[in-house]
Amino acid sequence: MGEKEEKNDDGIVKHTLKDSVFTSLFKEKKYLVQLYQALHPEDRGVTEDDLQDVTVSNVLVNDIYNDIGFRVGSTLLILIESQSTWTPNIIFRALMYLVQTYREYFNETRQNIYNSKKLKMPKPEVYVIYTGDRKTRPEEISFAGEFFGGEQVCLDLKVKMIYDGKEGDIINQYVVFTKVCNEQVKAYGRTRKAIKETIRICKDRDVLKEYLERKEQEVLSMLMELYDQEEVMRSYVESEKYEAKKEMAREMIHGNEPLEKIIRYSGLSREAVLEIQKEELQMAT
Repeated sequence: MGEKEEKNDDGIVKHTLKDSVFTSLFKEKKYLVQLYQALHPEDRGVTEDDLQDVTVSNVLVNDIYNDIGFRVGSTLLILIESQSTWTPNIIFRALMYLVQTYREYFNETRQNIYNSKKLKMPKPEVYVIYTGDRKTRPEEISFAGEFFGGEQVCLDLKVKMIYDGKEGDIINQYVVFTKVCNEQVKAYGRTRKAIKETIRICKDRDVLKEYLERKEQEVLSMLMELYDQEEVMRSYVESEKYEAKKEMAREMIHGNEPLEKIIRYSGLSREAVLEIQKEELQMAT
C-alpha cells in the first residue's frame, strides 16, 4: 500500500508519513500480533497463523483503501485507521471498508447474499489511532452521533478511538514515534536530518527499536520520498493560487478599477499588479 492522503485547510494534499510507517510496520505479522494483543490483552494464545490480512485496496476508482484490516480466525474482523487530522468523515470511510471487506469474505466463504440462508460472518471492530492533538476528543464516535445528532437511524457504526495506547505496547510506541517525528520536523524542517534524528531518538528510547534498526534505510527513503511529494504538491497549489490572483487582477484592470483596490482585492504586490497592467497594455496595442 502507498501513503494515505489528507488535505489541510489550504487544500494541500498531505502524504502523511506516519501512516506509511504505520502500514509498513503492521504488514509484518509479528507486529500485527502485538497490535491485536494491545486491543485484546485477554487473548494471549493468538499466533501469526491465526491472523489473516484483509486490508481493502481499490474500493473505488480513485483508489480509496484502508490502513489495516485483519481477521482473527472466523470470529473477529478488525479494521484500523491511523489519522493525524481530526475528521468525522473517517466513520463513513470505515463503513465503506467494512462493507467491502464483508463482500470479499462472503466470496471467499462462498456465501450468497441473495439466498434465504442466514449469512455467517465475523464480528466487526473498528478503531482509529489518532495521533493529532487530543484536546477533549471522545473515546468513541458513531455514524448516527456525528451525522444525525444521535437520532436513531437505520444504520449506525461505532468507531473506538485510541490516543496513546498503554505504556510500552506497540500502539504506544507508534504514537511516540509520531510525536518524536513531529518534534524533529519542527526543529529541522522536512529534511533528512529530521528523519535521522527521529530514528536515533526512537532507538535510544527503545521505541520501535527492532523495526527501525532493521528498516532504517527503507524508512529514511520512504519518508524522504513523501516529503518530496508534499513539496511538489505545495508548489503546485501555490502556483494555482497565484494564477487565480493574476486572473482577478486582469479582470479588475479591464473594469478600470483603481490600482489600490486591485492590490487589496487580488492580494498581489503593487509591483505585480503594475507588471500585469503593463502586459495588458502591450497586448491591447
